[in-house]
Amino acid sequence: MELDEKKYLYLLIMLPILVVIFLYNLYWKRKKQREFGEIALFKQLTPERSLFKSVLKFVILLLAFACLIIALVNPKIGTKSETVQREGIDIVFAVDVSKSMLAEDIAPNRLDKTKQIISQIINELGADRIGVVAYAGSAFPVLPLTTDYGVAKMFVQSMNPGMVSSQGTSLEDAIRISESYFDEDSKTSKLVILISDGEDHSEGAKTSAEEAVKAGLKILTIGVGTEKGGPIPLKRNGVVERFQRDRQNEVVITKLNAANLQEIAKATKGKYINGRSTKEVVDFVKNALENIEKTEFESTQFTDFNSQFQWFLGFGMLLLFADIFLLEKKTSWLRKMNLFNEEKTKN
Repeated sequence: MELDEKKYLYLLIMLPILVVIFLYNLYWKRKKQREFGEIALFKQLTPERSLFKSVLKFVILLLAFACLIIALVNPKIGTKSETVQREGIDIVFAVDVSKSMLAEDIAPNRLDKTKQIISQIINELGADRIGVVAYAGSAFPVLPLTTDYGVAKMFVQSMNPGMVSSQGTSLEDAIRISESYFDEDSKTSKLVILISDGEDHSEGAKTSAEEAVKAGLKILTIGVGTEKGGPIPLKRNGVVERFQRDRQNEVVITKLNAANLQEIAKATKGKYINGRSTKEVVDFVKNALENIEKTEFESTQFTDFNSQFQWFLGFGMLLLFADIFLLEKKTSWLRKMNLFNEEKTKN
């Protein structure tokens, strides 16, 4: 069983609170009755009033609230299972999260543009496995290969320059970490989509790319930024406080270095594209994927879950309806049962 909206389970805390309030109310009424006169006298004045009916109405109301809360949670129950054969390729997105990606020479900024591009590419995928690597002065894995695209997009949207302590842009590390995602013995086609402004502050990116080719990798590179470039705004609460400066206290102007990215792509027989237009990039990647051989890489057991909220909603409404028409007057058959000892045994 799965629960869609687990946060609403906290509402169940209200139920024991309502029970305490109800019991206290009964105690308070009984106490006030004793203050004004004998309990037996009150029973004689209200012979048709039933304590059992009062308790029953409260229990029904409590059950109705419980059903409505469970309906809000929307429990789901699996109804069938099937085996699905998947065919696709393994794709790793290597994302530049250096501070230079905060430059706003491409709206809204280079990093946000990168996130848009990746999300749109993921939307076009079928059964491919995807992973995510973040890099700046160094690289580290963010998400291992998965077919859960929702989780992948969530991780991508959370990426920011604060993820990597060492600043700069090491394309060499990005390629090396991306390569580690793939199984050397796997026959599945391997693709790295590297997105950056190309300002590499390390050496050996081309060498790493050539090593990646030996492992069967192809790299597509996407350049984000403009050749004119722009400053790097440093913001607090969305407001620009200042711009990044170098050791000479000059404002840093970061520019797209397409040549580095083109060189990496060429070394792996891949291609390069400027990321200015999201649609053009998505079409570019789609065309590239169509020319890559897809292989069967997993057999997954899926369970189809159906929502069950309607049952709890219907039962809760039925109980509320019953509570409205349930009177607190005694009924003949309940009076004979003498629940709660409401009728004194006559000698």
